[in-house]
Amino acid sequence: MKVAVIGASGYVGAELIGLLIQHPKVELTHLLVSENSDSCGLHFSELHARWLGICDVPLQSFSQAWFEQSVDQLDAVFFATPHEFSAQWGASFVAKGVKVFDLSGAFRLKDATQYPTFYGFSHGDGKALASAVYGLAEWNAQQIADANLVAVPGCYPTASLTALKPLVSNNLHLPGAVISVNGISGVSGAGRKASLATSFNEVSLSPYNILVHRHQPEISQEASTQVIFNPHLAPYKRGLMATVTVPLAEGVTAAQVDDAFNQAYCDSAIVRMPKAWPKIDNVAFSPFADVHWQTDEKLGVTVISCAIDNLLKGAASQAVQCFNLVIGEDSHFTLLPGGQHV
Repeated sequence: MKVAVIGASGYVGAELIGLLIQHPKVELTHLLVSENSDSCGLHFSELHARWLGICDVPLQSFSQAWFEQSVDQLDAVFFATPHEFSAQWGASFVAKGVKVFDLSGAFRLKDATQYPTFYGFSHGDGKALASAVYGLAEWNAQQIADANLVAVPGCYPTASLTALKPLVSNNLHLPGAVISVNGISGVSGAGRKASLATSFNEVSLSPYNILVHRHQPEISQEASTQVIFNPHLAPYKRGLMATVTVPLAEGVTAAQVDDAFNQAYCDSAIVRMPKAWPKIDNVAFSPFADVHWQTDEKLGVTVISCAIDNLLKGAASQAVQCFNLVIGEDSHFTLLPGGQHV
């Protein structure tokens, strides 16, 4: 598969390229940055020195001319770009028969009217929104395998939905109850661009964008129930934790909850179920999602925590999981040590 990555200079783009250059069924033909990027012409390894001597590919500038010249030579493209850019160009690649894996939020929400509120732009491509498949790999594998456009979930929704889906998909939650999701993420989730707000000298553990965060409608949409999402920024580089409090339907037992999680993830190579509450250190720099839960039958509530690496399972490695499903491989192909790792 001849593959391009657009948005190659950022943290997520770098993680994605690091995975793709090791993939035995990928020929990484183009690494692209925005037309006005200062990184254009630099080698990828000049920006991300751990890949020196491994990926010294020059970064090209994306343009209409590049698209017209190169699109017919591609099988797949990964977007690690601003949302508006993906919304503008995603369908153009699909129309040329190129599989699109978009790591922005441009195609995650099905309701186009939500984009001005949560993403700050009007989405004009309702057809693309309708056709996009939500790339939660453990839950939508068959739909992803048949997709032309995959909307790779955000990092907070990946952790939150991995925690939530076993309960809501089995109707074990209390109908009509609002589910509380508390998330905490390292500063790499804010991207590579320098900002005072994400400077280590300024960051303290703090909530932000309460009740208005763009991932709240995404989580609610894919859980098919209303959630309140409370994100927090923490003073560390990478890793993310979501802790979800779910009121249970009347009469639901701890055994039913346990069975729902075990049925959902007992055969998963990526989602692990440790016997203790997860730690970010155990998933950082890995594609794993660690999930643990506890049920109080008297209170009628289950609390679930899910830890992931925000740049990998929350972005790049999940995108590769989706790619693997599209090409007919196991979703974890090339991602795990041993076995099919390259």
